Amino acid sequence: MRLQTIALLTFLTFTNVMAQETSKSTDMNTLELTQEWDKTFPQSDKVEHTKITFHNRYGITLAADLYKPKNAQDRLAAIAVSGPYGATKEQVSGRYAQTLAERGFLTIAFDPSYYGESSGTPRYLTSPEISTEDFSAAVDYLTSREDVNSERIGILGICGWGGFALNAAANDPRIKATVTSTMYDMSRVNANGYFDANDNADARYELRRQLNDLRTKAYRTGENERDGGVIDPVPEDAPQFVKEYHDYYKTERGYHRRSPNSNEGITKTSVLPFINMPLLTYIGEIRSAVLLIHGEKAHSRYFSEDAYKRLTTENKELLIIPGANHVDLYDNLDVIPFDRIEGFLKKTLEKK
Repeated sequence: MRLQTIALLTFLTFTNVMAQETSKSTDMNTLELTQEWDKTFPQSDKVEHTKITFHNRYGITLAADLYKPKNAQDRLAAIAVSGPYGATKEQVSGRYAQTLAERGFLTIAFDPSYYGESSGTPRYLTSPEISTEDFSAAVDYLTSREDVNSERIGILGICGWGGFALNAAANDPRIKATVTSTMYDMSRVNANGYFDANDNADARYELRRQLNDLRTKAYRTGENERDGGVIDPVPEDAPQFVKEYHDYYKTERGYHRRSPNSNEGITKTSVLPFINMPLLTYIGEIRSAVLLIHGEKAHSRYFSEDAYKRLTTENKELLIIPGANHVDLYDNLDVIPFDRIEGFLKKTLEKK
């Protein structure tokens, strides 16, 4: 009897400890989301706005803003939006998501894993695998909603998240339409430099050497060095696109306190996996619809043009906006072709 009592007490103690550990684990992923409107754009009176969370396959909890047309009755087509690289949902992606909700879609603009209001440690990390996974995790979430038609889900990626969006579309047939705006191929630019100027083994070796020295330092100190975000102040001889980034991220126009680009940036060693893992390897196998949008004068235009050539889907479009630069497609409502985006999405996400 005494042995039975001891065994019972041991079991109860073990159960209590496990419950506490489970609670701690859950608490670690409980996000404290900002409830006041703190976007870089005005709130629309045509849509309902709520804060939501969802998780990816790696157990990371992502924070998002959900936008839904007011008085919507039917199950809606849904669009998951993210980007630019190093930006948060209070900036560009939120503007796109809210505008598309005004046009009849249920949308979410989410913070990527590791920064903004989303969880994940170490902070300010990016990853070709996990950043791509975040789009599919958003699709997971959208398919679970009763007000979403799970056969009518698309994604929209801006800047570096345009590349992640194409990568996700190649791997996830649930994505029925993909839009990219002012797209970057983060693998190509990190491995080869801008305009492929450093596309040689010696340049990559030197970059790898520097970044792995930073890994050694980070492991010893426990601190990951960050890339500094958008340069401030901007030297007079800086490239024009650097000045354009500054005009958005470092001014009242687009600054946000949680944005890595507006502040201290992404961890420097985040570059490493992009050098070895080309994001767009299988985009030629995308079978769903793709719309690539870029500015005529954008320094990054070649990323979209080259991706378009590699796409084999019958339903592909490349839209070049006359006179527009890279950052114009962040927030200039006179430049962003929302009519074309709406028409493309409504055509490709027809009711099923």
